[in-house]
Amino acid sequence: MNIAEQLDKINRQLTAKGYKLTPQREMTLEVLLENEKDHLSAEEVFMLVRQRFPEIGLATVYRTLELLAELSIVQKMNFGDGVARFDLRMDGQAHMHHHLICKVCGALEEIKDDWLTDLEQRLAREYGFQVTDHRLDFTGVYQTCRNNNEPCKRTGKAVS
Repeated sequence: MNIAEQLDKINRQLTAKGYKLTPQREMTLEVLLENEKDHLSAEEVFMLVRQRFPEIGLATVYRTLELLAELSIVQKMNFGDGVARFDLRMDGQAHMHHHLICKVCGALEEIKDDWLTDLEQRLAREYGFQVTDHRLDFTGVYQTCRNNNEPCKRTGKAVS
């Protein structure tokens, strides 16, 4: 699905909940869609939006991101660095995707597979608990970061 189709889908979601796709919201969403794998902070989103829409304020971007999080269009997450980051929810996935987070180089990799289906079924069976969503983050160190002092092959950052 291209960006225009994704924006159209999100517009329908907003409209169904009584919201409009304002130019500010549209520009914020475009930045998120174009940088989907980067897990941008609100400040990073603001800086990218401002390049195209110079009159937008940081507070407007914050409000837009919070609204999108409330409507489950984006997921607000923290990867242990004290910075709230925003990740788009993917079409066709019942749950949020998972992440590998390297403590050495800071690389963040998404895992699209849902490895917890069996556990969800067990929770329903044994506890009568219906899981509606989950997110799993694995923190560790990539082999390339453990084995050498060269820049990380994933991020290009120097490993200290």
